[in-house]
Amino acid sequence: MKRIITVTVINQSGVLNRVTGLLMKRQFNIESITVGHTEQPQISKMTFVVNVEDEQKLEQLLKQLQKQVDVLKVNDITEKSIVVRELALVKVVAPPAVRSEINSIVEPFRAATIDTGKNVVTFQVTGNPEKIDAFIDLLKPYGIKDLTRTGVTAFVRETQKVHTPQLSIL
Repeated sequence: MKRIITVTVINQSGVLNRVTGLLMKRQFNIESITVGHTEQPQISKMTFVVNVEDEQKLEQLLKQLQKQVDVLKVNDITEKSIVVRELALVKVVAPPAVRSEINSIVEPFRAATIDTGKNVVTFQVTGNPEKIDAFIDLLKPYGIKDLTRTGVTAFVRETQKVHTPQLSIL
């Protein structure tokens, strides 16, 4: 199961290496990683997407991350109400004859055209990873010349939904 983990750290040299080294040592494959400054320049936030099969192994990882000197806070936010975004740049083979067809495909995704060449168009699209995957899948038949994704960034929503169990009537 994919887990989204945020790690708030002191922004200094070597922190990313130590945190990813710990993930590597515990044999977690990092599917996505983003790092950036927070509202305080001396503090950064890392967002990892990792695939976890063993919940006990995940708990141990979270505890070990929290023990790191430069780590201020560790959260597994997967089960919470969260905002998740990713950005992708997709360069598509688009000769003039098919551009209107391609534009009709990209329009529902609210993708922006950021570069146009003689036979190529580059789009920028943001959203959750599933939206990005769907966007890419629809453009594949035209020929994707280049593709890059930022990785997931996420945080917990201000208002959490209250989960109430559903009663079944027999």
